[in-house]
Amino acid sequence: MPAPSAPERRARHDAASSSPAARRVVDLSHRIRAGLVTYPGLPAPRIEPHLTRAESRSHYAPGTEFAMDVITMIGNTGTYLDSPWHRYADGPDLAGLDLATLVDLPAVVVHVTDAAERGVPASALPDLDLRGAAVLVHTGWDERFGTPEYGSGSPFLTTGAVERLVERGAALVGIDALNVDDTESGGERPAHSRLLAAGIHVVEHLTGLGELPETGARFTAAPPAVEDFGTFPVRAFAILG
Repeated sequence: MPAPSAPERRARHDAASSSPAARRVVDLSHRIRAGLVTYPGLPAPRIEPHLTRAESRSHYAPGTEFAMDVITMIGNTGTYLDSPWHRYADGPDLAGLDLATLVDLPAVVVHVTDAAERGVPASALPDLDLRGAAVLVHTGWDERFGTPEYGSGSPFLTTGAVERLVERGAALVGIDALNVDDTESGGERPAHSRLLAAGIHVVEHLTGLGELPETGARFTAAPPAVEDFGTFPVRAFAILG
């Protein structure tokens, strides 16, 4: 059999590079279940059947059955995204978000698991152009998710870090911790206020960021298009390769 020509070799390489086996998808979302406490003091989700499989048998042909369920939950459940409407009445709600700012974003991952202070400073951010990027802050706090320890002492973004993110044009900012703000400093929320005013989406309670390199991954976190609603869970994930 003759050796493949250069065009044939390139075609095979391109096909292999675009195949699902050539890439890895990293799930960055916490699972939602009934009774899950995401943020202390907020209600846990309830999951109940609307139509059980047994009940559905009387509605469909023999051998055909379905389950239909109802979930009742606050938008701040699991891994979720904050739209500007969450903070500002005149900001875009979930339905008003541009999908181009939520899907297939270049990811810049900031690994600060060995930080001595809770507040992530501007100096921890890479000296990069962040225009259109999803900046994901990896603190390691997600290991406590679902436990009482998760709710106190959580890392957050300092004012300096937030200003640098705004100045450098980040499209989205995510963190694997309780909040981008220091929730133990009173009722002010300077990180939310500044980021959302600039149209920068916020994703909180991420997980698995330790699997991502500093650059090179592509990030997606798209909520459903719900009108007059500011916050909702997302299936956040990154693609490598």
